[in-house]
Amino acid sequence: MRSRPLRLLGAGSLLLTLAFSLESCFTERQNEGAQLYAAHCSSCHGDQGQGLERLIPPVAAADYIAQHRAELPCLVRKGMQGDIVVNGIHYNQIMPGHEDLTDSQITNLLNFLQTNWGNTNQSYTIRETSELLGHCNGSDGQ
Repeated sequence: MRSRPLRLLGAGSLLLTLAFSLESCFTERQNEGAQLYAAHCSSCHGDQGQGLERLIPPVAAADYIAQHRAELPCLVRKGMQGDIVVNGIHYNQIMPGHEDLTDSQITNLLNFLQTNWGNTNQSYTIRETSELLGHCNGSDGQ
């Protein structure tokens, strides 16, 4: 009779330990999108996504982000060049790609952009990002 409560106590402790372990795992990646933006994007697009005058488009409150959802993962991975229109303004600068980012990092980066600075768009899943990256042979499966 005594062993049953001890087993339940042991199982409860194990579950509690697992819960704290999982929480720290997710907590470490919780702000990854913001960190990736700061490391890879802010030098051009600004620390608040404001862009640079008529040279570099904003990502804050940017209609382009909502209108080109399916293209954004490849744009981050491969970069782009040529004319684009963001919030009614034409931009024509080269944007370098970020081949060094994993699919999950691109997902977190894009989700940061989708939900901050006046952007209220649907978040990506890693599966969706990987599928969209497949269109430009850019998925690394990670």
